[in-house]
Amino acid sequence: MRIGVITYPGSLDDRDAQRAIKLAGGTPVPLWHADNSLKKVDAVVLPGGFSYGDYLRCGAIAAQAPATKEVIKLAEKGLPVLGICNGFQVLVEAHLLPGGLIRNEHQHFICRDQKLRVENNQTAWTSLFEKDQEITIPLKNGEGGYIATPDTIKMLEEENRVVFRYLEVNPNGSMNDIAGLTNERGNVVGLMPHPEHAVEPGFGPDRPEAMRSGTDGLKFFQSVITQLVSR
Repeated sequence: MRIGVITYPGSLDDRDAQRAIKLAGGTPVPLWHADNSLKKVDAVVLPGGFSYGDYLRCGAIAAQAPATKEVIKLAEKGLPVLGICNGFQVLVEAHLLPGGLIRNEHQHFICRDQKLRVENNQTAWTSLFEKDQEITIPLKNGEGGYIATPDTIKMLEEENRVVFRYLEVNPNGSMNDIAGLTNERGNVVGLMPHPEHAVEPGFGPDRPEAMRSGTDGLKFFQSVITQLVSR
């Protein structure tokens, strides 16, 4: 399966996402922010970083890029889309996901291995997880506090669109401990933690049995490949 990874000016984790796709058994396809075509990929990842220097708002300029406009059109037709950290911010600014992301409650950049609970395993990117499974994924952001109107929060909870929730500690002040969301169809997922940094033994989060051995993030990419193959 061919999975595109869009590089914006200021992207930092595009190569990491490409490697995660390869480790999961897919074929990574590099895409440039100015591309008017997504090259017929089967899915697409919007990676972390500081697209366009985070000017105006995080993700605001990237949401207007030609490649992002193609993502919007194809996502509405069912293309699986994963937005990681800055990619999540882009999805929100592009109105593919509701709400907003603001400066962390404590006003500091945070970098830590973060425990999450899988709230919804019915999306394109979470189908290989168990519901309520607890996983550990690296988190690194300065503007990761999720906010939305009370009516939007109520809708997200009632429609089971909260995909991941922070456990043990809320690292950025996100409402309802929300770490990740999906759209109504389940093909678009955005989250602040970085699954592409937990895909390879020796480089992932610590686990009780061994340091740096956590690979919980690999299932994100394996999930979408499994779903695409089964179509």
